[in-house]
Amino acid sequence: MLRSLFGGRSVVRPAYPDVRDRAVWAAADGAALLADAHAVLARPAPVLTATAWARTFRDGVRTDYEDAARELRDRVTTLVLAAVLTGEESFLDGAIDGLVALAEATTWCWAPHDRHAAGRAEVLADHDDPFLDLGAAEVASLFAWADQVLGPHFDVRAPGLRRRLRREVELRVLTPFERVRDWHWLGLAGDAHNWNPWIHSAVLTAAVLLVDDEERRGRLVDLVVEGLDHYLAVLPDDGGIDEGVAYWWHGACRLLECLDLLADATGVDARDLPVLAPLIRFPHRMHLGGDAYVNAGDAPARLSAAQPWHVLHRWGERLGDDDVRAHAVSRARAGGRPVWPSAGLGRALSGLADPDWRKALAAEPEATWLTREEWLPRVQVLVARETAGTPRGLTVAVKAGHNGERHNHLDVGSYWVAVDGVPVVADVGQPTYTAASFGPDRYRAWPLRSEWHNVPEPGAGQEPGEAFGARHVRVDLTAAAATMSADLAGAYPGVARWNRSVRLVRSPHPHVLVTDDDSVRPVRLRHVLAGDVELGDGEAVVAGVLRLSWDPRHTTAELERRPLEDPLLRACWGEHLGRLTLVVHDGPARVRLERVR
Repeated sequence: MLRSLFGGRSVVRPAYPDVRDRAVWAAADGAALLADAHAVLARPAPVLTATAWARTFRDGVRTDYEDAARELRDRVTTLVLAAVLTGEESFLDGAIDGLVALAEATTWCWAPHDRHAAGRAEVLADHDDPFLDLGAAEVASLFAWADQVLGPHFDVRAPGLRRRLRREVELRVLTPFERVRDWHWLGLAGDAHNWNPWIHSAVLTAAVLLVDDEERRGRLVDLVVEGLDHYLAVLPDDGGIDEGVAYWWHGACRLLECLDLLADATGVDARDLPVLAPLIRFPHRMHLGGDAYVNAGDAPARLSAAQPWHVLHRWGERLGDDDVRAHAVSRARAGGRPVWPSAGLGRALSGLADPDWRKALAAEPEATWLTREEWLPRVQVLVARETAGTPRGLTVAVKAGHNGERHNHLDVGSYWVAVDGVPVVADVGQPTYTAASFGPDRYRAWPLRSEWHNVPEPGAGQEPGEAFGARHVRVDLTAAAATMSADLAGAYPGVARWNRSVRLVRSPHPHVLVTDDDSVRPVRLRHVLAGDVELGDGEAVVAGVLRLSWDPRHTTAELERRPLEDPLLRACWGEHLGRLTLVVHDGPARVRLERVR
């Protein structure tokens, strides 16, 4: 696909603005960044230690090292931006010290990813045997953009630094990328995921901005283009990303940025590929309201504001999609700043230097992007609202799919219900990753198991794997109602048939009706609930806004409160979540959900 367009093309270094382009940076809105930079200088830099890195292998804790590495990258990014905006030596020196600290780290790889160390049965990384992963990609991109934008100052303030940056990127990223052509994240077997564009975007950035040899630069770019084709080949034509909205920014968005950089460096514009128009629509199609999004799999229920919204806006402008533009502007305004250092240095520089982004943020509010319903048949996710154009009232989302999806949870047939854009019948989301998060013990973590999703339990929980999925998925969309129905039996071992229907009725009395049609009794119907729950006879009221009701003659209710200790889960839900289990002994398995008036 891309190879036919870019193969053999000459690759130039684009003329991006650097610290000397004062007109560009004087126009940037950098007040929040400068406040961040002063705060960063007032506290000591994090130290990357061997014992923290080794904890992955010793006790499964990976955050001890990765959080420190992330903090150091964010610190350097913030100080580079502040140095560009002001030229102050304190910011410049802080950036130099941080870059050298990263250059002197034994590894840029995150320990759970380092298959070389694991293969040696060691708990320490080997500088001479680097593994190219997401952590290495992040640092390489940071080095490339820091060199691009502050290179003239580095030449004066720290001669030799730029050579050091190039050397480390060469040894840890470019050489391994070029020599090893069967990296698992390439997707050679047709299983490319977010790692593919995430790492390729860093390699492309380093090749274009740091490699002086034109022949080698072109060879590296050709390999990047070849690799991106593997990712493009698995993108569904409805624009859906089974990894969810949070991972859209690391996968799909990185692809968009690669295409921007390729156009600047080669003069070849591949930004009209048919799959891109639906791809840029995915984030807003999954929007529930505020910072809440449909969060299937390893995704938080509340999306961090620290996203490169300007990239989404730029692509909405390019492809003429007003809904994409409106969503990007609205969420950036809600975040309170135009760019976020934690999203990456290149992204922050791009947003600060973009006059169209500044104009968009200063303009009058734009039209809404919240349609009546959205149906993505490839990932089998339906989102339907009580009223188009507003999060007010009921919004329901339901998924079918299978249990072999990327970042999968055992959630075939699960559903969400939001009231006024706030999820009440909810998905727990991603817990803090450990060394076991992507191994054979993955599904021992309770937030990933089917009993902690809004699904039936007909004698057994769901099983992992692509073979365990929904069948005969049907969607019926009318002005009065939106319905998804499917046979969920394939997600469970030993179940012959299990038909579930989730239906949003818009009028005359808005409600959601969930019906499980099968003869297996008793059956447990699980409901994960956000907010305090008042349990009554045949009903439960959640957070004072949503009533669930059922036939108490055939059904008994069990309510439990789950305290949350995981910091990621507490950030989304507070101190606890509830789980309502309806045990249907005989009769219909039917639950009605409606707003408390």
